[in-house]
Amino acid sequence: MSKIQSFLSKSEEENVVEAIRLAEENTSGEIRIHIEKQTSIAPIDRAVEVFNMLEMQNTKDRNGVIIYVATESKQFAIYGDQGINEKVADDFWNSTKDIMLNHFKNGNYKLALVEGILNAGAQLKSHFPHQNDDVNELSNEISKG
Repeated sequence: MSKIQSFLSKSEEENVVEAIRLAEENTSGEIRIHIEKQTSIAPIDRAVEVFNMLEMQNTKDRNGVIIYVATESKQFAIYGDQGINEKVADDFWNSTKDIMLNHFKNGNYKLALVEGILNAGAQLKSHFPHQNDDVNELSNEISKG
């Protein structure tokens, strides 16, 4: 079993995808999770690379959020596109990272991701409420590198 597969069980992965679905239910915002073994660059820089690779910048309101995790490097980052970054408080991403870090330190990876997703989802809902013409612009599935 690879390090990525052992990071989350199949049922935990399903819980994370369901958290994304629930978080996106009340917002036009989009949330993605990307998991890979390691990064040789700063996790926030890698998060931006993956964000662009997944074409998350193409959302209508520029309100995509990626949570990037490098399992073997034991690093993660959260990156929000221009639309959401202009709306949230300056310390929002760091406070979300702190919540997630506590769960990661305790080995509760699923809870770390779910809390990060729900926290981001609450901000997205507040600033980008669901509209009748909203469509799910990006996959909710976890991407893996």
